[in-house]
Amino acid sequence: MRVLFVTTEMDDFVRVGGLAAVSAALPRALRLWSDIRILLPGYRDVVEQFTHIQIVGHCAARAEMPACTLGRASTKDGLPVYVLLCPQLYDRPGNPYGDENGRDWPDNDIRFARLASAAAELAAGTLDRNWAADLVHVNDWQAALVPAYLAWSGANIPSILTLHNLAYQGLFPKESLRRIGAPETSFHIDGLEFYDKLSFLKGGIVYASHLTTVSSTYAREITTPEFGCGLEGLLRQRSNASELTGILNGIDESWDPTSCAQLAQPFGAGDWEGKRANADYVRKQFGLAVSRGPMFGLVARLVHQKGIDLVLSAADEIIGSGGQIVVTGSGEPEIERALVDAHRLRPDAIGVVIGFNDGQARRIFAGSDFTLMPSRFEPCGLSQMYAQRFGSLPIGHQTGGLAETITDGETGFLFSQPSIDSFLGGIRRAFATFRAKDRLDSMRRSAMARSFSWDMSAAYYSALYRKFAAP
Repeated sequence: MRVLFVTTEMDDFVRVGGLAAVSAALPRALRLWSDIRILLPGYRDVVEQFTHIQIVGHCAARAEMPACTLGRASTKDGLPVYVLLCPQLYDRPGNPYGDENGRDWPDNDIRFARLASAAAELAAGTLDRNWAADLVHVNDWQAALVPAYLAWSGANIPSILTLHNLAYQGLFPKESLRRIGAPETSFHIDGLEFYDKLSFLKGGIVYASHLTTVSSTYAREITTPEFGCGLEGLLRQRSNASELTGILNGIDESWDPTSCAQLAQPFGAGDWEGKRANADYVRKQFGLAVSRGPMFGLVARLVHQKGIDLVLSAADEIIGSGGQIVVTGSGEPEIERALVDAHRLRPDAIGVVIGFNDGQARRIFAGSDFTLMPSRFEPCGLSQMYAQRFGSLPIGHQTGGLAETITDGETGFLFSQPSIDSFLGGIRRAFATFRAKDRLDSMRRSAMARSFSWDMSAAYYSALYRKFAAP
């Protein structure tokens, strides 16, 4: 089965959030069942990492979207990757979505509509003369219009849209309709229109053959007003028609503390001296005081959704009780500043590095006793899975994927409300466990024994592919 997997991030090349990890791992897990190929925008970071890109096709200009070229390359392990080459759209500083100051690019409508329209052409076999898709799997709002362009062109190719985070919808003024070459007739309540704006994500929800999201709990939550971001009615309709499926993400096999080369010292369950060696390394790296108290890690995108304000509110009690906090990530400038300010006030107890480095993140999970995850909502979340594999017990809000992957009182701690009082309840339970060494040992062993392999998720996706791509 020939599957085109359209994404805007992939850990091999460029990462902003969890989508990058999924886009690197899931297609690899699916290679057992399919001829799966990735399509990525030709960002500078992507193009520079290939030694050779073979040009296989050209896209003509369309509306205000410039002409572009399609290249084909492959990863070191042979996974085929198509790269959409259009320097005026993608060869820019900053991240895939915005400039170095965190501001969205003003032409993101054109940038990602160009990706979606090219994907539809590639799937239909008009770009790479040697390949066409039996099914297209698209991810988040940036690729969500692929099913729409397929429908507008009359191509009868099934599509699956995965909703990684409904809060990011790709909203643009109505004028964008003309800029991206979408038919005027598509701008209505049962099409792309969302409160008089154009919604890329809604377009995907309307036109895709099937929707998936990244946990069963989140699949239920997004059909409610609290989590549906204004799209709950449409999502409820698709859910009632059995057209919305929750499939939990996995993590790749490199998250194994016994063999991870990036740790200060590998360790296994019961080897708490090895875990302590990682803690000592992290304390030294972040300039924290020598301590035998618990270390709380926070590895996350620094955005409101992740509840960073709750961590800042809880910091005094954590430190007052003998704990330390180590943070790495990047995101909203005001949240970054608040964390840096907290570090300046207590450099002995709060370590902060703005930015993301995979090795550093792994060492924080390995060295910390607990991982803070007070997300207001969390479609799936990966940090709680990484944390458990590395013996760091997650303290998470009982929502989305956190509710499905943390066993309360066995592999971590769940709290019921995204409020400071509820969060502090989870933190106090963690301190009590830290003081009860036998209980701490038992919970760590249970957490490290958990398997979050991609194999099960890939099998679910493969079954969906077969269902929709059947002749």
